[in-house]
Amino acid sequence: MIRIISGTNRDQSNTRKISNEIQNIYLQLNTPCEIVDLKELPGEIFTPLAYSEKPKSFEKFSTAIKTADGLVIVIPEYNGSFPGVFKYFIDMLDFPESLQERPCCFVGVAAGMWGALRSIEQLMDIFVYRNAFIFSKSVFINNVNSVLDSSGHIINNEVLERLKNQATDFIDFVNRFRKK
Repeated sequence: MIRIISGTNRDQSNTRKISNEIQNIYLQLNTPCEIVDLKELPGEIFTPLAYSEKPKSFEKFSTAIKTADGLVIVIPEYNGSFPGVFKYFIDMLDFPESLQERPCCFVGVAAGMWGALRSIEQLMDIFVYRNAFIFSKSVFINNVNSVLDSSGHIINNEVLERLKNQATDFIDFVNRFRKK
């Protein structure tokens, strides 16, 4: 199972719209997948007590990551980095098993011209530290507002092709590790 992490809790985010499109691509490739949406994180994980005892309501998120064959991280760029809620999400995951030797790939989403390049670079450092297997073909979606139509569908064929190519190659990458 591929899990696609929509890396922000912002309501009606472009990140979620792109995540939905990526999910459609994987389903068209006959690959089981589902979205882990940070918008659905339970409020109680944001209390100081959550560090010492994770709330039961977080278990479904933790289990989704630990049972994923691969992770597609769809991350927006916020203020030259990635959303703090995503870092907190990583901090709440069990260490080290959640990301240890888990195949991961990245899709950056930004309104600006760099397509969340900085966000992905910073995240890769964290994922390498956590011993994830990093897939080298990231997709950077710049000027995201011109890529999506009013229904949230990708209208830029080049972006769609890059996402399809990434998905096809990532499936092969994940399968290489699954066989071990």
